[in-house]
Amino acid sequence: MYLKILQRFLPSFRGRTMSVSIKSEKEIARMREAGKILSEVHDRLSEIIQPGITTKELDRRATEWIRSYGCTPSFLNYNGFPASLCTSINEEVIHGIPSKKRVLKEGDIISIDAGVIYQGYHSDAARTHAVGQISPEAKKLIAATKQSFFEGIKFARAGCHLFEISAAVEDYIVANGFSCVRDYVGHGVGAKLHEEPEVPNFHQSRRGMKLVSGMTLAIEPMVNIGKPDVYVLENDWTVVTEDHTLSAHYENTVLITEGEPEILSLQA
Repeated sequence: MYLKILQRFLPSFRGRTMSVSIKSEKEIARMREAGKILSEVHDRLSEIIQPGITTKELDRRATEWIRSYGCTPSFLNYNGFPASLCTSINEEVIHGIPSKKRVLKEGDIISIDAGVIYQGYHSDAARTHAVGQISPEAKKLIAATKQSFFEGIKFARAGCHLFEISAAVEDYIVANGFSCVRDYVGHGVGAKLHEEPEVPNFHQSRRGMKLVSGMTLAIEPMVNIGKPDVYVLENDWTVVTEDHTLSAHYENTVLITEGEPEILSLQA
């Protein structure tokens, strides 16, 4: 089920004893600041996404902004990844590599995944954007992917079980006529970019671990218009839909509490 997670960007934790980090108040404060900064970077990127801009320029701007906040880009050189952003266009699901040759055009959709490190702690978040005017189906895909995250986090609170999040995400996506990518999943996040536990976006046969206040999760639905099947391009990074239909991605870093979850990478 998690075969492709064995690749460099999303390592697998299968076969190991589960060890989930519960964050202290000091650690949470650092992650909260990392999330705030990342949210601002995403907001600034959304203002410059338009036909004619290259993904390399988006990456250059993001790197500059992240460093201006006194942070380090989480993705840059992570297991060899060559950029600060993952810029995935249309049928590209995740891990698109920024390039001077990739020029956004009217009607595209682009998923931007980014992370920042603030005083040793990560925040991780992704957004999918329209480039100019897009098709009604593409609009529906982007909206459903985002809403599936919010359906999932209704169960992201102490006392609930991890895979209740997974089931709620998939139920919403399927009800809207789309499919959830099954080869890649969300994850814990904190002092490391990828920590335990894995957070699938689809039903599991078990309930999963009971959630505890102080856990921090990167919950990230990856949704296709067509079938859930994907493959990796020859660059060994970029994941695309097997049927070449559109894909969208929405992610936030979430703090588990006794009550409502706190979305660290989304500012009110």
